[in-house]
Amino acid sequence: MNEKYALSVIVAKLGGELVGEDVDISRLSSLANANEGDITFFTDSKYAAQLANTQASALIVSPQNQHLTSLPCIVTDNPYAYFAKVSELLNPVVIYNAGVHASAIVAPTAKIPASCTVLERAVVGEHVVLGENVVVGAGAVIMRGSQIGDDTQLAANTVIYQDCTLGRRCKIAAGAVIGADGFGYAEQNGIWVKIPQVGRVIIQDDVEIGANTTIDRGALDDTVIEQGVKLDNLIQIGHNCRIGAHTVIAGCVGIAGSARIGKHCKIGGAAMVLGHLEIADHVTISPGSMITRSLKKSDTYTALMPFQTHDDWLKTAAQIRHMDTLVNRIKLLEDQVATLCKQSQSE
Repeated sequence: MNEKYALSVIVAKLGGELVGEDVDISRLSSLANANEGDITFFTDSKYAAQLANTQASALIVSPQNQHLTSLPCIVTDNPYAYFAKVSELLNPVVIYNAGVHASAIVAPTAKIPASCTVLERAVVGEHVVLGENVVVGAGAVIMRGSQIGDDTQLAANTVIYQDCTLGRRCKIAAGAVIGADGFGYAEQNGIWVKIPQVGRVIIQDDVEIGANTTIDRGALDDTVIEQGVKLDNLIQIGHNCRIGAHTVIAGCVGIAGSARIGKHCKIGGAAMVLGHLEIADHVTISPGSMITRSLKKSDTYTALMPFQTHDDWLKTAAQIRHMDTLVNRIKLLEDQVATLCKQSQSE
């Protein structure tokens, strides 16, 4: 990354206001590790000491924090989002040479525009339809009848099962599996009988899916991931779920079948959502929470116990087990106090 950009050029491309000297920068860094030629950002007063000692050449700040530094600044209302745009500017996406690699296996009925890239040992099945500028990574598999929208990129070893649909400008990280069978079985005479999963997975435009995340196909209806959803690594989304537009979900989250997640929700890492629940729009779920009922109101929800030493936790667990007894004793004491108060007033 040797190309340099003057701050004035960045402002011309991305907006914001330049305050101070028009220096050149070529790299992004954190406040603590920045050196000459780097640009960084500041959003939180708890990093004020790092700001005072940073060796960065320039800073991205909000108008409220501009007075805290004498460094050249780009002033913007959302420094963190602006930093992301600068990162994209300094780290442009890889440009692939269009064409199908000789080792790829492509079915004769697949439709692949000349603008697409199909890399080494990828497999494109019967009746697959790719949009313009699609990239199919090395070892990726797209099964029969699936459709991939314009400018979508599938990284190495991704698997798209049959009859799934991906929208435009999606990014699917390595190892993701979209459209595998949902976990559906019926018990008969002590034996589990598999329920055929005949629905699809529908992924709308501008969705990003992290490495080794799995999205199950619907049992009857489709599993749907709406526009702009961002999924981290190692997420499991069960069959028939619907994830609302522009929701973000951190790593290791599990969402059981037929759950409905609203739009613009935020779900922290390792949270769990039980099946058939409905989560309202603009809900935030704290990391590690277990959601066992539908959430009808926009708010932040947490279902955690603070961590303790093991011995302390055993004591806490014992107290929780006896909670009903304690509640009944408190109620009895309240009744006794109320009786004594009445007797005192009548005397």
